[in-house]
Amino acid sequence: MMANVGTIDRILRFIIGVVLIALPLSTNISLFMQPLFFYGAIIVGIVMLLVSAVRICPFYSIFGIKTCRV
Repeated sequence: MMANVGTIDRILRFIIGVVLIALPLSTNISLFMQPLFFYGAIIVGIVMLLVSAVRICPFYSIFGIKTCRV
């Protein structure tokens, strides 16, 4: 598979992924007291970090979107 995630997209995904993992683990926001949101945010954050690392987004592949120049 070819890379379909560009540099700016990677940086934004990395930042959002780190925030989604850090918020439930380090804050006492009432939203994250519910298991669905707690684990959901962590899973989405891990997926964002994974996509940022490998530069391949399955949803972009399905819809034919590319944010990189390659």
